[in-house]
Amino acid sequence: MKSRAEIKDLAKESFRITYWPCVGASVLVSLMLAACASFTLGLGALILTGPMTAGLCYFFTQVFQGSGSQVDIGTPFSVGFTDFGRKLGGFLWMLLFVWLWSLLFIIPGIVKSYAYAMTPYILGDCPNVRAQDALTLSQRMMKGHKGDLFLFQLSFIGWQLLSCLTLGLLSLFYVDPYYQTAAAGFYLEVREDALRTGAVTLAQLNGEPLL
Repeated sequence: MKSRAEIKDLAKESFRITYWPCVGASVLVSLMLAACASFTLGLGALILTGPMTAGLCYFFTQVFQGSGSQVDIGTPFSVGFTDFGRKLGGFLWMLLFVWLWSLLFIIPGIVKSYAYAMTPYILGDCPNVRAQDALTLSQRMMKGHKGDLFLFQLSFIGWQLLSCLTLGLLSLFYVDPYYQTAAAGFYLEVREDALRTGAVTLAQLNGEPLL
């Protein structure tokens, strides 16, 4: 599995090549969710967040893989709204299970949130995987990698602090799309590692029901 530094270096290059589509997609999804939250008291955002997140994850996965010519700022929406119910169901199941584990104190909820962190990527990247199976596959992928993800996220704290100093402008035009690209790279690495070790199979990622 590639190191954090290697993933981030690859992400920077992929982001540089497709800079404006990355910024545009990230901004448009954020604006849509913010508008839905304002006009529907949060209900619309709750319904749309899961599918739109899955669509955005797919978009940045393609960017990281160097498939920028095959995606545009509309990709998160076209992917997100395709098979909408499955993506919404996976997102709601994820929220429910994290909330239930959080009832056992904060730490179990945090651990489960890391275990389920790959769920939106799987929902976007694997169109034949059922909603609940996406959570199970995420847990299998993240076994042994939850600490890696924590350290990966922690490595961006400096950028987040700088973003605060610019009132969010740096986040809007650089940090958020760069992080999203790098996070997609992290998903691809743990997916490949899980395939290599047999934690998941290609057939399962193609929709074979889990036992």
